[in-house]
Amino acid sequence: QVQLVESGGGLVQAGDSLRLSCAASGRTFSSSVMGWFRQAPGKEREFVAAIRMSDSSTYDADSMKGRFTVSGDNARKAVYLQMNSLKPEDTAVYYCAALDQHSYSSVSYYYRRFAYNYWGQGTQVTVSS
Repeated sequence: QVQLVESGGGLVQAGDSLRLSCAASGRTFSSSVMGWFRQAPGKEREFVAAIRMSDSSTYDADSMKGRFTVSGDNARKAVYLQMNSLKPEDTAVYYCAALDQHSYSSVSYYYRRFAYNYWGQGTQVTVSS
């Protein structure tokens, strides 16, 4: 069983930066792929970024590449999302999620919401113009 707790959300202005954190519990963290997703009101939950904890390989959504950076710390069982140059359209609830990297042979699944078994409760990010 894996439990995920996000933190670090808040209200910021356009152009500001914010760092989200996700604390994980469970014995299999080092063999997990940790993903960040977001969901804006009235929209589908979308992939933001992911990191494979065994080798720190990262995977990014094209639309956010260059502004958002995912990182992780196996010793702390934590994953982070650094968000720079925030825009009002980045306003959403941000979720941390986990999947076992051995569940899928293709990294294409890391981008898919349905592939993730565990989810946090989400943290609200609001960007004002």
